[in-house]
Amino acid sequence: MIPVYNCAAYLRETLQSVLEQDPGLDQMQIEVIDNCSTTDDPEAVVREVGQGRIRFHRQPRNVGAIENFNTCIRRSRGRWVHILHGDDTVRPALYARARQGIETHPEASAVACRIINVDHEGHWIDLGPAEARRPGLLGEEFLARLFREQRFQFAGMIVRRAAYEKLGGFRPELVHCTDWDMWKRVAVAGPIYYEPEPLACFRQHAGADTSRLMRTGANVADERRSIQLSHSQVLQENLRRVRPEALKAAAIRAMRRSRYYWEKGDRSAALHQIHEAIRCSRSPAVLARLGYFFVRMVIR
Repeated sequence: MIPVYNCAAYLRETLQSVLEQDPGLDQMQIEVIDNCSTTDDPEAVVREVGQGRIRFHRQPRNVGAIENFNTCIRRSRGRWVHILHGDDTVRPALYARARQGIETHPEASAVACRIINVDHEGHWIDLGPAEARRPGLLGEEFLARLFREQRFQFAGMIVRRAAYEKLGGFRPELVHCTDWDMWKRVAVAGPIYYEPEPLACFRQHAGADTSRLMRTGANVADERRSIQLSHSQVLQENLRRVRPEALKAAAIRAMRRSRYYWEKGDRSAALHQIHEAIRCSRSPAVLARLGYFFVRMVIR
């Protein structure tokens, strides 16, 4: 299921990457869900690339990104759902490896793979974190890591449709962290099968929703809400204990972004990140980074 909004320039590559490993109409539904794009025509790209194989659904109005994700779930017909953003891609063998994992571990609630971060032109930036050295189910140690910080991206997550439906879909009140919130809930609901081979690409570019949220600090505020919400609802005491660590990690990430924006000359974005970092945590590690930031600012 491919949600899109004003990203037709990337959609062709996304669709081609899926079609290259298409197992057939009887095995896979491929559908583009357009959130009422205004600057381009994704339907034309679907017609050109799909040649009748790919279905297209356009929202009657812009319903927001979260509701568009939930529409993907409601319109899906398969037992497993891969929500692949219209500017991301998959690499050969993703779906074959996912099928192998599902057949080997039918108790899994989701399949995840390592991610390649790419720039707007598709060039590799770096690899996402490796959760395990070999394919298999992730254990309790991983669950604690996931509750501290985001570990997955949509492009590398294939979730059992029944799990999505049981959990009630993505939370609309969490914009930046709706995926992180969902992966935490999915992981608590059942084990995640992990494939360490990087089999999906996550595109980072200035037009992405994440980039816009970072300039106002809304991304950090959302992280804080996600941490407070998930840690208040989880029953395992060992996961509830990592809440201060998760807030400190969110603050440290914000401080790193503040330095990045300051050096780019975007002072407003840098100060927004600092403000939200302090709201997350005032631990010695965070305050030390704050002091270092201001020392460098004065020196320069």
